[in-house]
Amino acid sequence: MSNVIVIGAGIAGIATSLRLRKAGYQVIVLENNNYAGGKINALSKGGYRFDLGPSLFTMPHLVTELFELFDLKPSDFFDYSRKKTICNYFWEDGLKFSANAHLETFIEESSETFQEPKESIKNYLHKNKMKYDLTAGLFLEKSLHKLNTYLSKDTVKAIIQLGKLDVNTSLDSVNRKMFKNQKLIQLFNRYATYNGSSPYRTPGIMSMIPHLEMHYGTFFPKGGMHNISKTLFELAKSQGVVFKFNEKVEHINVVNKKAVGVVTRHQEYKANIIVSNIDIFSTYKNLLKDQKQPKKVLQQEKSSSALIFYWGISKEFPELDLHNILFSDSYEKEFNSIFETKELCDDPTIYINITSKEEFSDAPKGHENWFVMINTPSNYGQDWTVLKTRARKAIVSKINRILKTDIETQITTEYSMDPLEIERNTGSHRGALYGAASNSKLAAFMRHRNFSSTIKNLYFCGGSVHPGGGIPLCLLSAKILGDLVPKPHTNV
Repeated sequence: MSNVIVIGAGIAGIATSLRLRKAGYQVIVLENNNYAGGKINALSKGGYRFDLGPSLFTMPHLVTELFELFDLKPSDFFDYSRKKTICNYFWEDGLKFSANAHLETFIEESSETFQEPKESIKNYLHKNKMKYDLTAGLFLEKSLHKLNTYLSKDTVKAIIQLGKLDVNTSLDSVNRKMFKNQKLIQLFNRYATYNGSSPYRTPGIMSMIPHLEMHYGTFFPKGGMHNISKTLFELAKSQGVVFKFNEKVEHINVVNKKAVGVVTRHQEYKANIIVSNIDIFSTYKNLLKDQKQPKKVLQQEKSSSALIFYWGISKEFPELDLHNILFSDSYEKEFNSIFETKELCDDPTIYINITSKEEFSDAPKGHENWFVMINTPSNYGQDWTVLKTRARKAIVSKINRILKTDIETQITTEYSMDPLEIERNTGSHRGALYGAASNSKLAAFMRHRNFSSTIKNLYFCGGSVHPGGGIPLCLLSAKILGDLVPKPHTNV
């Protein structure tokens, strides 16, 4: 039987292993860490459970369809619920807005709160949907580097209506054309952070991102985010995928421009197909040192990273939900710090995720588990010890002001992660959460393709390659790859 080596057991690596196993390959996944899931991991500390990585769950069908591949009923293995509130937003002047998941209710309430015409909000959301419908089949579900992608009716339709996609203007500019209220503009600008970019530089086509949240919904997986990777890992094992942990791949063997196997710290493996699920920069710099390097791709501007504090809180805050945002007073200053000066803003926007709002066992009774994150530049040699100390003071001060509390006295346990630690733990180059930033209209085309154009039988998946970072896009990268890899019975 033809066999596949997948390097890295992140969510895309697990999904790829399932798709290629279904296709008839014998699959071995080699993982440097002693666990599966990559960034989707968890920590238990002081009676609290924390999801360490991604905290937003959208498009759950991309998870459930992996069970359906094997004729299994997804709900027998994986359960989730839809959220009625997308996110709670807070500003320094005391304004609070809860974004309702019901579209008509959101339009009504946001119109009233931000004093914007309902029609303006409705038209904006309609345009976002149109952008997604026109481009999803091209940018998210297919390889951008195969000719047949551009020969479809959907592609022709998208090209004809290119002017409607706002690729030549920024997301911020699009939002300012639609709205006058600065807070509503800021609310919609924040969606640039979903791919680690700046709303003042990322193209306006990215306004389709809120459509995914508002149309398809946001969800919470029973057992927490870590349960996504855990259940898919168990599914893969049950279908015969072999996982080998603490097995660091040191080199991809290439003979006559064809990938033929890998070398780990322990042994050599031969394979018909090699898939790298690790960061594309690390793949070339560490595993393909003797091969031609795609310099333009590897030199791309990196996405933002994060500074995260995991706090056990000895109090319950009824005004908070699963997802909460405490906005900075100057978003433009904040993103200038992240992408231009590569520093931290003195007044950062704070994201607080509290899974104990949904999964009560994640914190002791009367307590909450806080995942407190700010966006940061990726690692360029900054002194993160100094920056972390300074940021923590700013975060505590802002939380105290907005929530009218003394949060420092309520922290019972603490763990933190900065860009250096993210890079060390996940292998993401410079700790960038999404690989390359999407701060130009060509960013989607500049992402590394899901296959090698110079080395036969070598493929790539995960957040640092097409179509991008985040759980849905990582799962889509596996789906794209599954369509690219030839069936085992063909000449590979």
